[in-house]
Amino acid sequence: MLNVQAQLEAIKRGAVEVLPEEELVAKLRQGRPLRVKAGFDPTAPDLHLGHTVLIQKMKQFQELGHEVVFLIGDFTGMIGDPSGKSETRKQLTREEVARNAETYKEQIFKILDPGKTSIEFNHRWMEKLDAVALIELSAKCTVARMLEREDFKQRYQGQQAIRIHEFLYPLMQGYDSVVLSSDVELGGTDQRFNLLMGRELQREYGQEPQVVLTMPLLEGTDGVNKMSKSLGNYVGINESPEEIFGKIMSISDTLMWRYLELLSDLDLQRIETMKIEVESGRVHPMDQKKALAKELVTRFHGAEAAEGARIYFETRYQKKSLPVNIRKQFSILGRVWICRLLVNLEFAASASEARRLIGQGAVRVDGQVIRDANFQFQSSLHRVIEVGRNRIAQNVE
Repeated sequence: MLNVQAQLEAIKRGAVEVLPEEELVAKLRQGRPLRVKAGFDPTAPDLHLGHTVLIQKMKQFQELGHEVVFLIGDFTGMIGDPSGKSETRKQLTREEVARNAETYKEQIFKILDPGKTSIEFNHRWMEKLDAVALIELSAKCTVARMLEREDFKQRYQGQQAIRIHEFLYPLMQGYDSVVLSSDVELGGTDQRFNLLMGRELQREYGQEPQVVLTMPLLEGTDGVNKMSKSLGNYVGINESPEEIFGKIMSISDTLMWRYLELLSDLDLQRIETMKIEVESGRVHPMDQKKALAKELVTRFHGAEAAEGARIYFETRYQKKSLPVNIRKQFSILGRVWICRLLVNLEFAASASEARRLIGQGAVRVDGQVIRDANFQFQSSLHRVIEVGRNRIAQNVE
């Protein structure tokens, strides 16, 4: 293991808070692998770069020799985390949560070392809590403490409903830390209350309290709002290489540095050197952005796919041309449903597959990503349809 100061510098990279830092230093000085926990509720099937901010930090802990626990909140996910919500979240079914949890297991190992990662599901202990145990757990926190939480406070003052089960969420997340005996818990800044609840409950159960490390919420490609699939400003790690590369190229030059700090494997000194090179004019920001895009695509799809995505971007968007060797021509009269067109062009085996490709953001018309599976391709308006890098067709009508 590295010395304590070197470890502390690596751990604090990009972090907002370490609570309390002196306790983390004391734990590191013990010279043993720390048990580092981060929980993810499987409320949607796909992870995006915003989620990977925490996963990257977990990877850094692994590289420092610590034990990482990737906790899938398949039980708490059915409650729905009320953090940052102005109203009660829709509860998911057990089946929805189970499906999403399976996809998480596949996706995280694009970043984490599977040999050094423990995967836990909190249904394993939560479903064993009987009414007596649940009452005992609830007795360890007051309503006044819950109402200190900003989103609960605002809803209470605004006379908006707060359901009793929403109070249970932070208690159960904290109880996860008790069961796992975690030394450190990671989370976004919006999770601060829940993470600190873990410290309080560990004390109540006679454990040494965990250190809380909060990470920033990554801005989406718009550079303003938190990355979110519902806002359409996300970069999904399961999206096509070309889509990931193109989305990274669309971010602002300023946001690029934040992405480098939070998502890249490059050390901070190297990033600072690159920043100086860009500011002095020795390196164009687009070249640096391409390097970042290539690094991220390599992480999720491999080096060959990343190089192909770079070539595609330069050919399609810088040279404004179609790769001649894969051009396919077609003609239509009037308009045609996008899914039917994809099937007719043999770009999809069925309408359902076409819908799936559209949902993944893999379909573009005249360079614009199509999100609506009911989109109509019009012969008088649209010229080029693309799926990924190798399926490109031109309307010659």
